Amino acid sequence: MDVRDAVAVQAGKPLEVTTVQLEEAGAGEVLVEVKATGAAATYRVDVRSLDELSTRELYDLLRMRVDVFVVEQNCPYPELDGKDIDALHLRLLEGAELLGAARILKPYEPQDPSKIGRVVVSPDHRGKRLGDVLMSEAIAACERLYPENPIALSAQAHLRRFYQSFGFIAVSQEYLEDGIPHIDMVRQQATQPA
Repeated sequence: MDVRDAVAVQAGKPLEVTTVQLEEAGAGEVLVEVKATGAAATYRVDVRSLDELSTRELYDLLRMRVDVFVVEQNCPYPELDGKDIDALHLRLLEGAELLGAARILKPYEPQDPSKIGRVVVSPDHRGKRLGDVLMSEAIAACERLYPENPIALSAQAHLRRFYQSFGFIAVSQEYLEDGIPHIDMVRQQATQPA
């Protein structure tokens, strides 16, 4: 099953995600057209290193993560963990407005998985199934960049079924991370045996 097919089965609602590379899209950018229940919206997705983000783009990204993961979830922890420096940052945008983001970590060793983390949707844009779009595009980016590697993530336990719908399987017992129940999950690439 193509990762974008998984988006269509989310919550039993019709949702079509079409990724189109347009001439006006910059390097590392993809235009994503999302159609849901008769309505259509067009979002831009880009994947950049930390150094490729402007000061304002970095501020918006970090503010959203702190607002959600630290403030909203009432979880004081070191959001700036040193991993952003070597990570790729996938951003979902409407015009210049940041709607959501995810962080992609490259495999440490050739056999290691790539990792998706810090998946976040702006509180102002929830209920639009943008998490589906973020995961679809983050998985597609990992498949493009690291086609031989599985993809791993540390999921908040209450989101287990959401990630399972994208082909992730649990590989750990539930554990507490910063006071929030988590579970480790892995998705094998299509080129790998299950």
